[in-house]
Amino acid sequence: MKLIKKADPDLCEGPFLRKIILYTVPIILTSLLQLLFNAADLIVLGNFCGGHSVGAVGATGSLINLMVNLFFGLSVGAGVCVAQRIGAKDDAAVFRAVHTAIPTALISGIILTAVGVPFSGTFLEWMGTPEDIIDLSALYLRIYFAGILPILVYNFGAAILRAAGDTTGPLLFLMIAGVVNVGLNIMFVTVFGMDVGGVALATTLSQLLACGLVLWRLARRKDACKLYFSKFRIYKKALSEILKVGLPAGLQGCLFSISNVIIQSSVNGLAVQNGTALLDGNTASSNIEGFVYVTMNAFQQAAVNFVGQNYGAKKYENIGRIMGICLGCVTVAGLAAGWTAIIFSRPLLSLYVGDNPAAVEFGIQRIWVIGAVYFLCGLMDVMSGTLRGMGSSLTPMLICVIGVCVLRLVWIWTVFAMEPFHTLQWLVASWPLSWIATFAALLVSFFLIWKRRRKKAAFSS
Repeated sequence: MKLIKKADPDLCEGPFLRKIILYTVPIILTSLLQLLFNAADLIVLGNFCGGHSVGAVGATGSLINLMVNLFFGLSVGAGVCVAQRIGAKDDAAVFRAVHTAIPTALISGIILTAVGVPFSGTFLEWMGTPEDIIDLSALYLRIYFAGILPILVYNFGAAILRAAGDTTGPLLFLMIAGVVNVGLNIMFVTVFGMDVGGVALATTLSQLLACGLVLWRLARRKDACKLYFSKFRIYKKALSEILKVGLPAGLQGCLFSISNVIIQSSVNGLAVQNGTALLDGNTASSNIEGFVYVTMNAFQQAAVNFVGQNYGAKKYENIGRIMGICLGCVTVAGLAAGWTAIIFSRPLLSLYVGDNPAAVEFGIQRIWVIGAVYFLCGLMDVMSGTLRGMGSSLTPMLICVIGVCVLRLVWIWTVFAMEPFHTLQWLVASWPLSWIATFAALLVSFFLIWKRRRKKAAFSS
């Protein structure tokens, strides 16, 4: 059985710069389309329902991330497991990983629905969500978690396709689902007057379509990644390998989200003092920054899968080269996208909260702090992805938790707590500092681990 389709690139052979760029462009476009789901929600709400509805959706973001990141981390583990087995040309192991990953996604979705739907309002109260938007936020969350299962299945399926070198499939499916999402948004909000409930339902239905298309793509493959619906089962060894990489990645995401929940609570506190315009502006600017982030994050995914296949193939000499190319590319992409967001911040923010000039000003304050140096976050993510591609997930988790979560919380409880620094700009200023510290620690760890594993490989040969 041929492991990789002829149409899929060989991730173990150069030239790597060209292949990485060609590999990441569809991922960037796919991620941008995913963000457009949320952007379409906010733009429709901002134009037809007002800034309060935008703030209501924005107030749910950190809580959603907290609850789903553990399971999204497992999809990273599934992708790494598949990539390494493809590199090793172990067809049987690829088959077991694929047919363990999708049932794992299904089980994860059931768990999240069971927890998220009944407790949405309680969680929002714990976060100190402003009273004037909490009911709308709770409605959005309940509908979102009721439809979380297809979102998880799509992410697991897309991770498998990308591990095999297929990045165009997820792009095409998100293009289709994106058009459906925008159409449903407008219909549910303007025709049926459903407000945040309508955009949540539109997102769920469009993601259900994307999920079905990804499963169809996997079922039509002609290699070891081909999906057989009748052969779903949890293979113990495959699950162990997925959990080895995925659990630390997921726990890192959860801990990131805990720190973001605390930050969101701090934003909510500032909104109580300065008015909900601050919350609306922060939500809109955060959404715009998301477009910058996913542009950079594509290179993290490239690092994971290129390094994963080369590590599985024991081509250790390629790993440093791949990492260096990804670091260079993410720096250029981050600077270009970050400064584009700054230059066009006012008209972009006006798309979301144009009815509230104060919210636009708060959004500009945040974008100036984050956008200029956002590439530092990309450097940190590429290093983390490189280590995970090598099968080392616990080390980057610990470094990122200390360097990002702990540092930000210390900042909030010390610098931000002081009256002169109790502003939105000083709150988000902790992010660039945490990116620098974490990137430096990850870089040192990479060279130590890479050197040790190359020596071990040379000794065993």
